[in-house]
Amino acid sequence: MPAIRLVDRSVISVSGPDARSFLQGLVTCDMARVAPDAPGFGALLTPQGKILFDFLVVAHDDRILLDTSREKAGDLVKRLGFYKLRAKVEIADLSAESAGSEGLAVVALFGADAPAPPADAIVYADPRAATLGRRAILSSAGAQAIITGDDAAYEAHRIACGAPKGGVDFAYGDAFPHETNMDLLNGVAFDKGCYVGQEVVSRMQHRGLARKRIVRVMVTGDAPAGTEIRAGEVAVGTLGGVEGGRGLATLRLDRLEGASDLALMAGATRVTVVG
Repeated sequence: MPAIRLVDRSVISVSGPDARSFLQGLVTCDMARVAPDAPGFGALLTPQGKILFDFLVVAHDDRILLDTSREKAGDLVKRLGFYKLRAKVEIADLSAESAGSEGLAVVALFGADAPAPPADAIVYADPRAATLGRRAILSSAGAQAIITGDDAAYEAHRIACGAPKGGVDFAYGDAFPHETNMDLLNGVAFDKGCYVGQEVVSRMQHRGLARKRIVRVMVTGDAPAGTEIRAGEVAVGTLGGVEGGRGLATLRLDRLEGASDLALMAGATRVTVVG
């Protein structure tokens, strides 16, 4: 089983007596269902319902850990602090190196034969899909000791599993949860109370308003993430991450149906939808 350090991930801690209720009023997943053996997947949205931050949610001891984008971690800490008001919570980036601490790392574990993480690692199933495997939060030194694969292997794996990555397959601040398949990946609780952006997300769910979706594609050629996909003269979407000829793409479903007889092209690269 590959064990790959996800260098683009950080770990944010939310602790204190109000940690769970504080997050419950902000994020898309139901914090009441998050337990040590039941991690969650969620997002913090704009009031207009678009994804600002997404994360895996892990309950450990008396705190909640958010496995999130390293690039967005600082902004997430600030945004949570903005909402804190009088809530009895403490928010910290545990991946940041400080005096006497090397910071925590995130490792992805998937495949047939798993290396054994250290005893002090926090190990949890990826809640988005069983095929994605497990993750571990542990020290940087502990992560280095068990690494058996590289970034390209994990990119190929997550793409094959249909798991979008913010900043690659969609732009933060510009995509609704339905457009990134969060509703299909256990990322939105439609039966919980209010959270930021809930009205828009609920309306899209009940009225079927999602016109765009991220889908898996096969790519013949070489085109970078962000390349526009066209069917003839009609723009139908945008290419996301690609690894080993497989990729993810955001497509306008209505335009795709109207151009079903035309080849999809990202520049000079042929794109074929596989599901």
